[in-house]
Amino acid sequence: MTCPSCNAALAPGARFCENCGAQLGDPAAVPAPVATAAGDHPLGDAPISAPTRKPAAALPDPPVPAGRRPCAECGGEVGPDLYCLECGTKAPSERDHFQERPASWVAGVCDKAIRKNRNEDAMALLAGAHPGGQPGSRAVLIVMDGVSNSIDSDVASLAGARAAREVLRMPLPAGMGTPQSRDAAVRKVLTDAAAAANTAIVAVTDPDSPNPASATFTAAVLEGRRITWANIGDSRSYWLPDAGVPVQLTVDDSVAQAQIAAGVAREVAEAGPQAHAITKWLGRDSEDQKPTVGSLEVTESGWLLSCSDGLWNYASEPDALAAQVRAAGTSDALDLALALARFANDSGGHDNITAALARVDIGGLGQNDQTPTPGGEPSDG
Repeated sequence: MTCPSCNAALAPGARFCENCGAQLGDPAAVPAPVATAAGDHPLGDAPISAPTRKPAAALPDPPVPAGRRPCAECGGEVGPDLYCLECGTKAPSERDHFQERPASWVAGVCDKAIRKNRNEDAMALLAGAHPGGQPGSRAVLIVMDGVSNSIDSDVASLAGARAAREVLRMPLPAGMGTPQSRDAAVRKVLTDAAAAANTAIVAVTDPDSPNPASATFTAAVLEGRRITWANIGDSRSYWLPDAGVPVQLTVDDSVAQAQIAAGVAREVAEAGPQAHAITKWLGRDSEDQKPTVGSLEVTESGWLLSCSDGLWNYASEPDALAAQVRAAGTSDALDLALALARFANDSGGHDNITAALARVDIGGLGQNDQTPTPGGEPSDG
């Protein structure tokens, strides 16, 4: 039995394809969220027609995958059962390692890692044609890390990331003309993105599952020189300027972060037995789905990075990650993402690795320009 969407081999009785996340069988078996109009809405409960096309300002769809990769051993065709039709070598699942490059300046790598049996990380990226830092440039980086001790978290994380991506396809709102109004409007959109991810996770979760799927969430949106981010759990976003001070944008929802806030040294807290125990997540058993939101106006060239703990666990401090970016010696987004994944695997590869990057190039800045500082304290949505 093979997936009708990607032709990957399916396990008996599978409800979702582990390779591409496609739903199998009767769609009615999966509960779908139903939108209802408020009682005082001028249209009451009248049906609302769907738009026939995306608005002109929406970011384009990501490129369609080129198909199954050829055999790594001989270059031959890989069959639906993941065995090479020429030499018989078993190929890795496309879900084990995949790449996205929606524009030349935006790319990401999602990798199983050498010590894990499957890839429960996921990412979903969008980008416009204008390079980062220029007026009108936009990019969306979403990274989700499926919690390994929950069931079907690999399917759920991918569904959640793609659902959040659709919410963030349009430019962030400007509000009513004041900074406070803009912040409130942006916070609502990012909260809606997290809610959409949660709805998608619940939709692909077996209602009878004793350990329902769950995942962390980080989203970073670049518009011109402004970065806006949101997170739930311990996936992170960083700003890594070429010459200035690197910044960890997000604040973890974790036991380790609570210890750090209480005065425990970061290296001690992040090496403890509860270092990766999270206090917030998305999923059916989540009690708090409001992300922490913040923003930053950048003034120099650099990299926006969103990643899972499979990467930052080996370089948690912003300076340490910036050093790995410099060591890679490349200005190509995909080459850098691959280099960061190699670094994590070479460092042990104990957890799934995701690195999503957007390049920001700002020309004509003098050496005495101020280095970026966060635009105010992050706020709970």
